[in-house]
Amino acid sequence: MASEIIRPQVSRRRLLQLMGGVAVAGTLAGCGGGNSAGGSGGGPLKVIGAGSQEAGLRKALDEYKKQNSSFDFNLSFSPADQLQTALRAQLAAGNAPDMHAVYPGNGSAMSMVQLSKANLLTDLSDQAWTQKIPTGFKGAYQQDGKTFIFSPGTSVLGAIYNKKAFAKAGVEVPTTWSELLTVCETLKKKGIVPLALGAQTPWVTQLINYALVPGTVYAKQPDFDDKMAAGSATFAGSGWADAMNKYLELQKRGFFNDNPNGTTYEQATSMVGTGKAAMAIQVSAVLQAYRDAAPSPDDLGMFPLPATDTAADNWIPGGIVVGLAVSAKSKKADEARKFIEFCGQPDMINTWAEAVACVPLYSEGEAKVDPVLKPFLPYLSGNKAVPFMDQRWPNAEVQPTHFAVVQELLGGKTTVDGALKKMDEAYRKAA
Repeated sequence: MASEIIRPQVSRRRLLQLMGGVAVAGTLAGCGGGNSAGGSGGGPLKVIGAGSQEAGLRKALDEYKKQNSSFDFNLSFSPADQLQTALRAQLAAGNAPDMHAVYPGNGSAMSMVQLSKANLLTDLSDQAWTQKIPTGFKGAYQQDGKTFIFSPGTSVLGAIYNKKAFAKAGVEVPTTWSELLTVCETLKKKGIVPLALGAQTPWVTQLINYALVPGTVYAKQPDFDDKMAAGSATFAGSGWADAMNKYLELQKRGFFNDNPNGTTYEQATSMVGTGKAAMAIQVSAVLQAYRDAAPSPDDLGMFPLPATDTAADNWIPGGIVVGLAVSAKSKKADEARKFIEFCGQPDMINTWAEAVACVPLYSEGEAKVDPVLKPFLPYLSGNKAVPFMDQRWPNAEVQPTHFAVVQELLGGKTTVDGALKKMDEAYRKAA
């Protein structure tokens, strides 16, 4: 997302790590609470976050400092590419920050699985909040039964839509694939682009597949990831083919803007915000960017993208948002662990989750959820949600291959069979 997750100054590079897959690039900026000592060894706790964490992480650090006067921190944010390269190198060299952004699950150099396997993260398993991790999402937080990452909750993926555009065309939110096609056709006849697609921005290419695959694959084969890992399933021989064919059907029927491969994420965002386009398939973490592009935030809503013609068979992707971990070599590990334990309290989880438009990891009482996310809650509570697909991929090769083959598909340079063959080849490469 994966998971992602934007205020104007960071939206140009924002990317959510879907449960593992979408990372959000952020601004490189620092802040601290002063010069007082904090934690063992003196000096402030050094924290490097991803841009998607900014709203929630700043709130959590500021609140913790209010309650702990001796605590101080130095906070900065790095773009996704720097997290994957420079920060990863710092970790390996033993001079990493005390706490830092980590992507849930597997699939990238800065993922929880890759870093924990390299013994670069501190075990958090003894903290009370770890017992509240839903079974279906333990793979995002845990490796070999140990918890190495804190994340406040789940970002969902679906259709962000312009309510005024829908009203102008006289259409309602679809609940089946056929209804979606009818809605798109009606919007097109009204001169409204049905679906804005900014596929020039690589991470955007994956999102339609991620929205469809829960219904075309996991609703029928919940253990698909296990079968892939065991070598008894392939992308090419699964409902991935159905999802990609549906992706192409949307293009062939003229439901995308002209030249998706030449359109950026920012341009697509503007199209939906202004009503030139009716929808975009996106992660909830970028909802604020769409609201910023609209005359009024109330102009926008969000709904699960239907992948089948039986509404009850539709599932959704839910991606744990980019999280926070403690460096195994930090001299302030105890202080960092105390802060993460503070973040794991229900009130702070709610506060952080609300700030980044995600569904809280858990809640005691009514969760504070952005109203536009409420259509997704029955899927989460009904066990009809699966992690963003790359979360269970075994290496960092599959995701960029996926980006590339979708662009090739949209450009008419490959077939669905050819695209999935490349993904299968990437999957089988050594981790």
